[in-house]
Amino acid sequence: MTSSETPAAPAEASPTTRLEEEGEIAADYLEELLDIADLDGDIDIDVDHGRAAVEIIGEEGSVRALRRLVGRDGEVLDSLQELTRLAVQAKTGERSRLMLDIAGFRAARRLELIEIANEAIARVKADGADVALSPMNPFERKVVHDAVAAAGLVSDSDGVEPSRHVVIRSA
Repeated sequence: MTSSETPAAPAEASPTTRLEEEGEIAADYLEELLDIADLDGDIDIDVDHGRAAVEIIGEEGSVRALRRLVGRDGEVLDSLQELTRLAVQAKTGERSRLMLDIAGFRAARRLELIEIANEAIARVKADGADVALSPMNPFERKVVHDAVAAAGLVSDSDGVEPSRHVVIRSA
C-alpha cells in the first residue's frame, strides 16, 4: 500500500441485512421459548415494509397449542413481541420494530381491520361526518391508517391507551 492509499472502510450493513439479522436473533429467541414451552412450530423470517417480520407457523395439530401464545385478542402475542424486541435490542444495541405473528393471528386480524376501515371509509364518504372506531392497539391503528390513506381520506389517533382509537375524516 502506498502512502496515498488509505485502507477501505468497512462496509456498513444494508438495511435489509440488518433486518434479516434482527429476524435471525428473534428466531433463536423464539425457538428457545418454544422448546421451554414444549410447543411445535416452524419459524419464518421476512422483511416487510421496512421491518423484520417473524412468524411462528403451526404444524398440523399444533396450531391450537400455539394459540395459547396469542391469548385473548392478541394480548399475549403483543407481550411476546415486546419481549422479542428486547431480546433483539440486547444483542444489537439498537431498538427493533420487529413484527411477530403467531399461527396467522395478525394476518387474519389485518384482513378484519381492512374490512372495518373500508366500512367506515364508505360512511365518511357517504355523509361527510367523522367516524371514530373502537380502541385499538398500535398495530391495529397502523393497518387502519394505511387503509384510510389509500382511500384518499385522513385519519388521526385520538385518546390515551388503552382507549386510543382512530378517527377517520374527509380529506
